[in-house]
This record gives sequence, structure tokens and C-alpha cells, in this order.
Amino acid sequence: MRRFVGNKSSRNYLITCLQSSLSSSQSRFLTSTTAPLSSDSTMSSITKTPSVTIDNLNPKVLKCEYAVRGEIVTQAQRLQQELKEKPGSHPFDEILYCNIGNPQSLGQQPITFFREVLALCDHPTILDKSETQGLFSADSIERAWKILDQIPGRATGAYSHSQGIKGLRDEIAAGIAARDGFPADPNDIFLTDGASPAVHMMMQLLIRSENDGIFCPIPQYPLYSASIALHGGTLVPYFLNEATGWGMEVSELKKQLEAAQSKGITVRALVVINPGNPTGQVLAEDNQREIVEFCKKENLVLLADEVYQENVYVPEKKFHSFKKVARSMGYGEEDIPLVSFQSVSKGYYGECGKRGGYMEVTGFSADVREQIYKVASVNLCSNISGQILASLVMNPPKVGDESYDSYLAEKDGILSSLARRAKTLEDALNSLEGVTCNKAEGAMYLFPRIHLPKKAIEAAEATKAAPDAFYARRLLEATGIVVVPGSGFGQVPGTWHFRCTILPQEDKIPAVVSRLTAFHQAFMEEYRD
Repeated sequence: MRRFVGNKSSRNYLITCLQSSLSSSQSRFLTSTTAPLSSDSTMSSITKTPSVTIDNLNPKVLKCEYAVRGEIVTQAQRLQQELKEKPGSHPFDEILYCNIGNPQSLGQQPITFFREVLALCDHPTILDKSETQGLFSADSIERAWKILDQIPGRATGAYSHSQGIKGLRDEIAAGIAARDGFPADPNDIFLTDGASPAVHMMMQLLIRSENDGIFCPIPQYPLYSASIALHGGTLVPYFLNEATGWGMEVSELKKQLEAAQSKGITVRALVVINPGNPTGQVLAEDNQREIVEFCKKENLVLLADEVYQENVYVPEKKFHSFKKVARSMGYGEEDIPLVSFQSVSKGYYGECGKRGGYMEVTGFSADVREQIYKVASVNLCSNISGQILASLVMNPPKVGDESYDSYLAEKDGILSSLARRAKTLEDALNSLEGVTCNKAEGAMYLFPRIHLPKKAIEAAEATKAAPDAFYARRLLEATGIVVVPGSGFGQVPGTWHFRCTILPQEDKIPAVVSRLTAFHQAFMEEYRD
């Protein structure tokens, strides 16, 4: 059908002619549908209800919260823009982001060997150039060739197997076996875009309705509360004991399990974060054994978040994977369902933006494994650069490799600096009036408790804010320091905390300490009872 083209008067004449040959009802319809052609009609007379409003969104999304990128961070980004547009507009000259574990955004440099291998894999044509031998280490060139031989078409832009490239899973399995002293099967490895998609995948598989519960530590990393909410389950809290260095007590697990069961909730899995986020504790091996026994007795899936396994800062503690602990207790793969999560975002590598990670899935029947694979297949595969990094993290340079000395120096330099930063901030926080902070044994965070004056709590309530959120907002406005209120992670009712990363570069730590100290003293004076 050809479109009629002409001026407004000729189109109106045509409509008049058509109307004369139609019934009255047809004529009224034609007039209404062609009203925009008339010079005196406007679209403003038509009122439409929006098809999407806050009231008709998925309620699971509305219930979901993620504090580490919440209101305080949004305000910080606004202040940062104001500082850029109007220098001197605030009582500080820069925003110090202590809210999220994002090392490279705060100046941490990537590991040279990892980036050399990535560069060569992403642009393999340079492998044949003579200049490459002088620019890249021999072992990074050798590793890149080995990896490229395992990738379809030698192209990092190609899809891979849904679980990840088999050769890379072989490398990861070998790294796990070397770490634990027990064998690992590459078929148990699912490579993912960081640990977060793996967590979502398991929640999607385990949660059938709100009657299904997932045990989570309180305080917890809000990925867990968010993913449980999004998938329609119920978070079953177990409280870590702040008085014993954020200890995890089986008596608390039993109490909360009974409470959940009395409400008709079927608890299906137990989340353990070790080293802890946001609390920074490292579990003792005896405690881990108790947890394994509890999961075995109660028929729970053990979801082990072990993304900070490299970040241990105290000589009296050591990381042990839950798989290693379970196997050393004599439990085989068929005895306990266990999912272990690892990520390239944390550790000493801090490759957050590369989105690499994996989960090792053991103790599930073949038909359940098929369903896990099906869910993984829906996303086709994780990104290839992240897959490569995950394999490098679990299989770094060895003694005798050209890159080994420089790699070890970079790794040890980052971890020793993090340990110093953790101790400096821990001591500074404990020197403040009304603040207590447990030792930073691992991970990237401190979670101090702040004993706020009654006046401060009342002032917070007047603004409809949680007292720790009120404190964090005032801290940001006065100093430019961004922390996350403890209420975003969960805490014992009536207590108040905030999470602070140890990630600002070492030369920035004195500024964090001095700004925080001055602010806290002024805040306590302002609201002293």
C-alpha cells in the first residue's frame, strides 16, 4: 500500500470524502484516529498510564538491596563531580573510596605476568614478531601459546564450552590439588564471570519458594541477601560473635535452625565466608571441622565463599579450604555437597573488572549436575579473558621461570602492604572514643563498632536514617571518606558499625586516619549526652 503524500488541506479533503461514504460509527473512528492531522487537535488531551511503574515491578527486585553501592556512594559520586567542576567547594580535595573491594581503582598495579599473558592471548599476531621477545618474558610467551592452543580458533573473542575452556579447567584443578593435597576434577569446575554469577546460579538452583531458607552469617556480604531476595527465598541469619573476634558458633547455628524450622522454613544450604567479609576474621581449622559436621548432620549444602584465600595477614592463622578440611576428615565427594567459590577480583591480583572466577561443585548426583550445567549453558560461557586469569591465578609462575622473581616480589609487596595498612587503620580506630575494632586477620576490610551517643541516635531518627548511615553520611560530607554503614550488612540489633576497606594506597592511609580522627572527635563533641 502506497502512503498518501500531500499538504494538510488535501489530506483533510480526502478524509471528508471518506467520511461521507462511511457509517456514523466508522466516521467517528476515522476522525479519532486521524485527529493529529487537524490543526486544532493536540496529543496533550490523551492521558496514558505508564506501562511500568514502581508499583508493578517485580517485588523481589524491590526487596533486594546492595549497600556497597548504595546511597552513600551515590552521594560521594555527586560530591566528586562537584569538586571537579568547582575545586575548593568542599572541605576536602578528593574523595577517598573505602567502600568496596576494588584495588586497581585505588592505584594497585596489576601483576605483570598476568597482563603479559592476557595481552599476548588477546593479540596473538604479535607472538610472531621479533620485537616480542624483548618486550615479554619467555614464560609469558610460552604460557600464551599453550593457552591459545586450547581456545577454539585461537581467538579470545570466541565462545567456549559452557563450563569454560577444558585446558584452563585442567590448570585450575591442578592448582586446587596442589593447594589442598587432594585431587580435583576439571569436570567439577565451572568458570564464571567472577564469583557473583556462581552464587546466583546456586541460589537459583536451590531456592524453590520463600519456604526455602539459606543460612547466612550476620554480618554478611550483601550479595547473599540480594541474591536470596531476587530468587524468592528466605535468609536465615546466624550471628557471628563479635566478642570472640567474629567467631562462628555451632550452638548459634542450631538455635537459628530450630527457629527457622518452627516457621515452616526448609533450610537448604549454609553460606560461610572465609576469610570474612565484612568482618575480616580467618576461621580456625577446628571451627571448620565443626561446620562440616553440622552440614553433614543437617543435610545442608555447604557454600564456601573463599575469594579472599590469599589475604591472610596474621602468622597465627592460615587459610584452609573447606574441601581440604572435609577430605581430611575422611568425607569423600559423595558424603557432603560442597560448592567452593573463587574470584580473580580479590587476593593480591585485584582484577575486578576482568570478571573472572569459578566454582568447584562436588557431592551432587549426576542428574543434579546436568541441571547445573543447563543453567550455566543459558549464559553460553563466561568471558575468555576472565577464564585465562582464573587459570593464571591458580597456576602462577614457578621457581625457575623467568617471571618468578618479579612475580613473587609484586605479590609479596602487595600483601605485606595490605597487612601494614590493616594494622595502621585497626590501631587508629581503636584509639577513637567509643570505637572498638577486632583484629584484621584477613580479607580487605575492618568492621568497627561505634558506640553512638543518644543524641546522635535521636538526630539520625529525625532524618529517618539508621544511626550508622547517619554517621557515614556526616563522615563523607566532612572528610570525603566513603564507608558503608553496618546496617547494609546486618548486625546485632542495637549495635552500630561501618565497613572500611584497607585498599587506599599506603601513602593515602595517613590522610584517612587524620581526617577520620578529626571528624570523629568533632562528631562526639557535637552529640555528647
